[in-house]
Amino acid sequence: MQLSVVILNYNVCHFLELCLRSVEAALVHLDAEIIVVDNLSQDDSCIMVKRQFPKVKLIENSENYGFSKGNNIGVAQAKGNYICILNPDTVVAEDTFERLLKFSEAKKNSGIVGCRLIDGQGRFLPESKRHIPKPLVAVKKMLGISKPYYVSHLDDKSIGQVSVLVGAFMLLPKAVYDQVNGFDEDYFMYGEDIDLSYKVTQAGYTNLYNGEITAIHYKGESTLKDKTYAKRFYGAMQIFYNKHFKSNIIFDILVWLGIKIMPLIKGDTKNKKQRIDAYKLVSSEMIMPLKKVLAQDITLQSHFNSYENNTEYILDNNQFSFKSIIQILSDRPKNCSATFKILPKNSNFILGSNDSKSRGEVITFKNN
Repeated sequence: MQLSVVILNYNVCHFLELCLRSVEAALVHLDAEIIVVDNLSQDDSCIMVKRQFPKVKLIENSENYGFSKGNNIGVAQAKGNYICILNPDTVVAEDTFERLLKFSEAKKNSGIVGCRLIDGQGRFLPESKRHIPKPLVAVKKMLGISKPYYVSHLDDKSIGQVSVLVGAFMLLPKAVYDQVNGFDEDYFMYGEDIDLSYKVTQAGYTNLYNGEITAIHYKGESTLKDKTYAKRFYGAMQIFYNKHFKSNIIFDILVWLGIKIMPLIKGDTKNKKQRIDAYKLVSSEMIMPLKKVLAQDITLQSHFNSYENNTEYILDNNQFSFKSIIQILSDRPKNCSATFKILPKNSNFILGSNDSKSRGEVITFKNN
């Protein structure tokens, strides 16, 4: 088998459904499998997978094991020569895996391969390519100074070697994953992708970023907003430094101070709700139940031909491929306030996200 796609899910049923539809479309020409590991979701995620995706291997955990252990459970049952660790709030193009497998196989000593991730408005997510967070860099990141944390010298649409790739999308040979013992289960949330990236490079492999391939990641990395995030990020960095670097008391002091003063500096950074003046359904026919749910009228248009400010475009997956949807989002002009939602095939909901600091919005409707 060529590839095993491992998706760890926790309470994101609708995003998981959209993700699985895109992944299935991307595996048509590959000998591959999809493994969904559910960390005791309280929503209908498992019911949905069983009903709508009977070919998917579903592992239902008896408790929430966190990111590292949850993914390790899935990889342990993977049969593919390659594995892809994929978040459930992602959307991939139909040729994503074929292109990345070919790319990885052509590179000597290839380790983890990542791609260009964008948020629900098409904006590039800088966590797609990162440096190893040395202590001072980590402290600056905690205080909101993020530039040294990311690989800024490499254009987001370029190809190059990077140290750290994001856990939302990691493709690598299963043999390499097994060699470095996968994700370190001392991490529950945050830092596990940094640790795995570092272990892979220390084992002599090269981590690569391919910015010519783009995927959507709805929940991008949030800016640091409160003490809870600060403590979690700090805790993950502490584990990382204790495992791979010498103890650094200066770092401990600086981070402790950062946790104390950060809320005073940052304050509350809640995003303002995006203003929407008009909805446009880009489809071959009007969907009347959806029209009834939305508070405003919907204009039907058969083709996507422009980006208008304060307009929300509902892109019908029955008409648009996932690749073309990703391209439409990616091409949105920087100064344009247009937003997007996707209507998946054979579904009764639309979803999208207007920023990279929140999970996004799901709007359901009843089919006739």
